[in-house]
Amino acid sequence: MALMKFAKKEKNDITLFDEKWKILIVDDEIEVHNITKSVLKDFVFENKQLEFFSAYSGKEAIELVKNTPDIALILLDVVMETDDAGLRVVETVRNELYNQKVRIILRTGQPGLAPQRDIILNYDINDYKEKTELSSMQLFTTVVASLRSYRDLSIIEQNKVGLQKIITASKSIFKINSLKLFVEGVLTQLVSILNLSHDTNHIKASDAFFAILKEDEDRNKFEILATIGKFKDSDNFNIMTPKALDLLDKAFVEKNSFFENDSYVGIFSSSSNNHIFLYLEGCSNLNENDRDFIKLFSSNISIAYENINLHNEIIDTQKEIITRFSSVVENRSKEVADHVNRVAKISYILAIAYGLDEDTANLIEMASPMHDIGKVAISDTILLKPGELTHEEFEIIKEHSSIGYHILSCGQREILQAASIIAYEHHEKWNGTGYPRNLKEEEIHIYGRITAIADVYDALTYRRVYKDAWPQSEVLDYIKAEKGKSFEPKLVDIFFENLDQIQQTHTHAN
Repeated sequence: MALMKFAKKEKNDITLFDEKWKILIVDDEIEVHNITKSVLKDFVFENKQLEFFSAYSGKEAIELVKNTPDIALILLDVVMETDDAGLRVVETVRNELYNQKVRIILRTGQPGLAPQRDIILNYDINDYKEKTELSSMQLFTTVVASLRSYRDLSIIEQNKVGLQKIITASKSIFKINSLKLFVEGVLTQLVSILNLSHDTNHIKASDAFFAILKEDEDRNKFEILATIGKFKDSDNFNIMTPKALDLLDKAFVEKNSFFENDSYVGIFSSSSNNHIFLYLEGCSNLNENDRDFIKLFSSNISIAYENINLHNEIIDTQKEIITRFSSVVENRSKEVADHVNRVAKISYILAIAYGLDEDTANLIEMASPMHDIGKVAISDTILLKPGELTHEEFEIIKEHSSIGYHILSCGQREILQAASIIAYEHHEKWNGTGYPRNLKEEEIHIYGRITAIADVYDALTYRRVYKDAWPQSEVLDYIKAEKGKSFEPKLVDIFFENLDQIQQTHTHAN
């Protein structure tokens, strides 16, 4: 191949970061590699030197690009093991490895084998040079232009990835209704957003915590909600340094988020006048894009935080209304009214142990207090009758399942639909002898199967107007005896595996 000659270039004396621009030289002439490295050995662009990789065939080049996806520039010979080896490399890099970001400069000593016009039109390259025309200055200019283009493409890609992460993270966070899960999720997503690519290792902004200041609390009484980085597992005293306290206090007074020196403080207020603070250290090397990502993400955090507060307020209101109404229906008796609270707690325990997800377990816990809502239509002379019911009276009592279903099934809310199923099916039995529809086994909805065992256990354990409380041993013997009859066998096993926790619902009963 034709030999290249370059003029000497003055050394550029600049302080560097650890990162370097990666340059791949592909040529079957060793001397071409040596001369290129010699000429560019002191090259610096935007405070970054060059790191050279060498390949002596098209096949070697493809392997290097596969294993080093952050190569910025390929100086590529056309004629190597075959007359078109370099062109095959271009096709593979662009069309098989889908690397559109790396800049490719074709260099040839035999332009007749690769006409410039045809190559530029037919191949996705960024420049075409004959080796004889590449002086030191021309090579310098070509490398600078290529690296500048690679840098701009990297920024565009980083911005795209960053925005995608913000959208994805925001969607994820907007689905969270637990404050603890919310703040932990925000910290995880934030660090992910700030580590968007391999060339941002100088970013150290991974030391952060969330703190809450509740309404009417002293301004120094911050409660730590979640931590990451150096704050992980630290106690409140070590986290709340004078520096952190001063910045949190400034955010509270100004009601504004800000960057100051190497720190970022975000403040998010709710309609209940509680304030959550995001404190992030290690921001001194963040560029404007990174800061913009944090600001944009923080604005979404603020909306999500308010949604959590509103959601929790709605849920708490629903729980209170459901519990109070269910308690009234349960015969207006304090001892029986507490029954619905205990059934709710036991149902939650069983749902989690059964393998249902947290949202479903919470739904069952909220809906199960309405299992006997149909009793609102049953006469007190029957409901409050001491002693045994007649056959006719029991048939009337049994109607409460269907009545409850019809009351609740008209509701459009998920909780009312779940409650309608529970009301309808909590007296069905695993062997098909229950009521009102004689459903059996998995024909009975899991909501009904879970509430059934919780309801029976608690009802037998406590006194009612028509019976005394059973001894605990007799209650447990009954549950065992009804395995595969009244109750799903798997649920009976789960019940006894979690008996200690279930019995604590009685210890801590209201």
